[in-house]
Amino acid sequence: MIKDLLRLDIDTGLFYRQTMGDLDFISSVMDTLTEKFLSNIKFLDREIEADNILDAEWKFNQLLNELSNNGSPYVSFPETQAWIDKLKSESEKRRKQLEEVTETAEHSMTEPVVTHAELNGLLGASQV
Repeated sequence: MIKDLLRLDIDTGLFYRQTMGDLDFISSVMDTLTEKFLSNIKFLDREIEADNILDAEWKFNQLLNELSNNGSPYVSFPETQAWIDKLKSESEKRRKQLEEVTETAEHSMTEPVVTHAELNGLLGASQV
């Protein structure tokens, strides 16, 4: 919705505080999602969920880039760039945390827990 707002011909002063509040809300939700994800190591489909959160971070960062470029009506407000820089910094921190955890998980899953022969033995399959 914020991206759509950038395309409308509106008085940005009327929507400025709400838009910045919405960006803060999105960032705080992303903080909570990342924190909950990182604290739960038994999360099912952990890699898929990490990718989903990283994708949301990427989209959020793209929105911040649009808001901070010279064509954005919000650039005329003096505090906009500092606000967006703070949000980008928080987003980058979350992204790094998620990438570190997913890289660590990939390295720890290199060896199967049960070999093929053991699995056949456990299931009672006859070996040829």
